[in-house]
Amino acid sequence: MSEQTASERALAELLVDSLNLEGVSPDAIDPEAALFGTGLGLDSIDALELALAVGKHYGFQLRSDNEENRRVFASLRSLSTHIEQHRTA
Repeated sequence: MSEQTASERALAELLVDSLNLEGVSPDAIDPEAALFGTGLGLDSIDALELALAVGKHYGFQLRSDNEENRRVFASLRSLSTHIEQHRTA
């Protein structure tokens, strides 16, 4: 498992809190593991909830019609990188 950066750790905490992931410790999320399917096991409803939480916390919208969503939501690291590039808050 790769070590989380400070921004990845903050995002992992937001992810665990906003999705009410019981039994999942933010620091135990591998930043390079898949968020959906075989990785953390999130689903499409989780993606919507996470997008709303990111929008509120970081001040920009993750749009459902973005062609890059598969890449953006591929892992904690890719989502964190996208947020750092686009955040306003």
